[in-house]
Amino acid sequence: MAHQFHIPVLGLGFSIDTPLKVARYGISSVVSIVDDELTERMRKYHSQLNLIPFYPIDKKTENSRTKRIAAYLNLLQDLVDEQFEALKQQEFVAGSDICRYFELLPDEAVIKQGYELMMEYPEGVSKKIFQDRLRQSMKKGNIDVNIMAKVDKLNFDAQGNYLGDENTDALSALRAFAESKINAAVVLSAGMNPRLYSYIEKFENFNPNSNGTFDKRIILKVSDFRSALIQAKFLAKKGLWVSEFRIESGLNCGGHAFATDGFLLGPILEDFKQNRLQMQQELQELYTKTLAAKGINLGKLPQQKVTVQGGIGTAQENKFLLKYFNLDATGWGSPFLLVPEVTNVDEHTLLKLADAKEEDYYLSNSSPLGVLFNNFKYSSAEQQRLDRIAAGKPGSPCTKKYLVSNTEFTKEPICTASSKYQKLKIKQLNSQDLAPEAYQEAYHKITEKVCLCEGLCTSTYIKTNTLKPKESAAVAICPGPNLAFFNKVYSLDEMVKHIYGSVNLLEKVQRSHMFINELNLYIDYLQEEVQTYLNNVNEKKKKHLDNFKVQLENGIAYYKKMFGEISGNFSTEVKTDLLNSEKRLLNMTI
Repeated sequence: MAHQFHIPVLGLGFSIDTPLKVARYGISSVVSIVDDELTERMRKYHSQLNLIPFYPIDKKTENSRTKRIAAYLNLLQDLVDEQFEALKQQEFVAGSDICRYFELLPDEAVIKQGYELMMEYPEGVSKKIFQDRLRQSMKKGNIDVNIMAKVDKLNFDAQGNYLGDENTDALSALRAFAESKINAAVVLSAGMNPRLYSYIEKFENFNPNSNGTFDKRIILKVSDFRSALIQAKFLAKKGLWVSEFRIESGLNCGGHAFATDGFLLGPILEDFKQNRLQMQQELQELYTKTLAAKGINLGKLPQQKVTVQGGIGTAQENKFLLKYFNLDATGWGSPFLLVPEVTNVDEHTLLKLADAKEEDYYLSNSSPLGVLFNNFKYSSAEQQRLDRIAAGKPGSPCTKKYLVSNTEFTKEPICTASSKYQKLKIKQLNSQDLAPEAYQEAYHKITEKVCLCEGLCTSTYIKTNTLKPKESAAVAICPGPNLAFFNKVYSLDEMVKHIYGSVNLLEKVQRSHMFINELNLYIDYLQEEVQTYLNNVNEKKKKHLDNFKVQLENGIAYYKKMFGEISGNFSTEVKTDLLNSEKRLLNMTI
C-alpha cells in the first residue's frame, strides 16, 4: 500500500462504514463486526442510498448472525469496487477524485512523484500513456474487520438448547468474514481465545496462495512482544500465519484500555525491533512444518508486518516511529472522530469533542467487561446514566446482550450495566449495613457501568437518521486521551496532510511528546492503584505494584538512553518533561 497509515476500529458504529469514505483513496480502515443488528441496519441504509434492492435477514433465520454480517461485508466490497472503478475512469483535472487520490499520498510515494511529473507533461499521446500507467498502479484500501476475541457470548435457541461452539458470537462473526467476498484481514484483539483461534483453521481461504499472499489475513492487535509470540506460535502450529502485529499502547488509546504491567510503548517497540527477524524465522519454521503435514506446498514465504497505534499526534512522531523502529505503518484512530467525512459522530457529540479539554477524557470502570474503558465526560450516555441514578432507576435496559457475563444472582448470565443486575446488587448492598462513605463507594462501583451495546451504535443511527422512535438517543463514545489536543472539526485532506507533515493542525497547541503522555498516563494509573489498595493490600498485590513501578523506571531509563543517542530528534523540552515525570514516579511510595 502506498499509504503509511490505517484507521483502526472506532467503537461499534463510528467506523462501521468508513471504507465507503476512504477505501477508494487507498486508505485501509477497520470495521467492527460485533453487532449484527448494526450491520443489518447499515446494509439497509446503504442499499437504499445506492438504489440497491434490500432483502432483510430476519433474526430468527438459522445462522442469521453470520448471514447478516457477511451480507453487509459483501455490500461494502461491491460499493467500494464500484467507487474505485468510477474514480479510475475520471480525467486528471483539478478537483477530481482521481487527482485527490494521488494528492493524499505521502510525498515520498513513488506514484505520487509520478503523478506530479505527469501533471507537468504537455498534452499528447505520452501523457495519456503516463496516465494509464498511473491508473494501473492505483490500489484500494482494505476493508478489514475487528473481532474482540473474548467477547464470545454462548447462544441458545428459543427452547434453551445450546447452539454449539460454532455459533458463539466470536466464531459466527469469524465465519461471516471467512465466507464473505472481501479480500482483507481480521484484526483479533482483546486477548487470546483458543476456541476462536482453532476455528480459523477450518477455512481454506486463510491458506497461502502460491505467491505467499492470502485471500484472508490475520492481524493480531498486541500490547507486548511476549504475548504476540505466544499467540502467533499457537496459530502457526495450526498452519495459520499472522500477517501483521498491530502494537497498541496499553493506555494511550481509544476504547478498552489494557494496562500492561508497566511496559511502555518505546521499550515494547524496541523489543520487536531487536527480535522481529528471529521471531519471524521461528514462526516460519513452525508454519511450513504444519503446512507440509497438511500437504500444502508453500511457494513463497509470506510477509509479516509490524505496525503501531495509540497516541500518535504529529507527523514528526509518525516519521520517527516508522524510521527508528523499522515499522511498516502506523494507526491513527481518535483524531478521525473529528473528521465527519470519515466517521459517524453526531453533530452534538462532535461539537462537544471539538471543544473538550484534557480533563474531559478519563479512564473509567464503566465497561461491563470489567476492563478499563476510555470515557468522555460530556457524552450524552454519561448524562443519561447520572439522570437515571438521580431518578432512583440506575442501569440500562439490556436488549442486545452482547456483554452478558454475570451469574451472581441469576442462572442465565446478565450484564452488569443492566437495570436488572444493578437493582439486585444494590439490594444486596443495602443489607450490608456499611458506613456512609463505604456505601457510597460501593454504590458508585455498581452504577458506574454503562450500556455499550446500544450507546456505541447510537451516534451512527442519529447521523444516518435511522434511530427508531423508542430507541435511546444517548451516545457513548470512547476516544483516546490524545484527542484532547485536536480542537476543531477537520476535513479528510487536512487530517491526512497533518499525518504526513504538509500541514500542522497542532501548531499552536501545547502538547507533550507521545512517549511522555503515555508515561504520565501510566504513572496516574499506578497512583490510582496505590490509592485503591492503600488500606487493603496483600503481599501479592504489593509485589505486583512494586514490579509495575520497576518497569516504569526501566522505561524511563530506556528513554533517557534513546534521547541521548539521537538527541537531534528530541527537544530540550521533551527531555525536561521526562525528568519531571521521573520525579513524580520516584516520589511515589508503595
